[in-house]
Amino acid sequence: MVPRPTFRSYYGEPVINPPRWEPLNIAGYLFLGGLAGASSVIAGGAELTGRPVLAKVGKVAALAAIGGSAAALVKDLGRPARFANMLRTVKPTSPMSVGSWILATYGPLAGAAAASAVTGWFPRLGRAATAGAALTGPAVAAYTGVLLADTAVPAWHEAHRQLPFTFIGSAAAAAGGLGMLLAPVAEAGPARRAALFGAVVETVSSGAAERGMGIVAETYRQGRAGTLLRAAKALTVAGALGGALFGGRSRTAAALSGAALVAGSVCTRFGIFEAGLASARDPKYTVVPQRERLARRSGGG
Repeated sequence: MVPRPTFRSYYGEPVINPPRWEPLNIAGYLFLGGLAGASSVIAGGAELTGRPVLAKVGKVAALAAIGGSAAALVKDLGRPARFANMLRTVKPTSPMSVGSWILATYGPLAGAAAASAVTGWFPRLGRAATAGAALTGPAVAAYTGVLLADTAVPAWHEAHRQLPFTFIGSAAAAAGGLGMLLAPVAEAGPARRAALFGAVVETVSSGAAERGMGIVAETYRQGRAGTLLRAAKALTVAGALGGALFGGRSRTAAALSGAALVAGSVCTRFGIFEAGLASARDPKYTVVPQRERLARRSGGG
């Protein structure tokens, strides 16, 4: 019997170049962009159903979050001109190019909606901007998942089918949680439902991703990423259930549940980011899945 071979790279170095992004900048960009997009959707629905305070909370939160997201991205890029350069062309096959145009479209709409809500000026223009931001918000929440999955980083690429859904669910949970935290209980019904929906989507999609990625799933369960993602799951489930069961009756319960949901979404984004870094550093997470795919093809052929 010949022992099963194990993989070693030259000098134990990574097979791919690990991302050199700053975790605070890029993971913060991922979280804030998702929060912004989902907040615009909740704001649009609240305006249509006559919930002015929830609508205003969503609009202002969307502007603040997209501003913070853009600032974090530009800080990591080094200078604003690099973001502007991405708008010189349109490349439909590039998630970064498409995402840049999504942000460039969404940002002014979110700004106009929030400005009208705060000042009361140009209400018709504000309603139109609110509708536009609500329509583009889901793309803002989802495209960063596509962006990460399109890289060669094993923990992100192996989850390419589920990662956008995880990001959408996390964004909905965060925006719903913020609405529960800041809006009156009487108006926060859509926020509670969005939070519950987001928690279910995030939990189901992240579980499916871990079951389908083989050895790479270790990076989601170990180390800093594992700690963050376990905290994310506990906070998200507790916040969603607390909001659904008690958030409609108690302002305190709504606020605590909302804060837990926002914190859970932060942990999700930072945990996924850390899992990607860990998978890129260890060569086995690059090579073992490749060998398994080759083995399946040769066995089927």
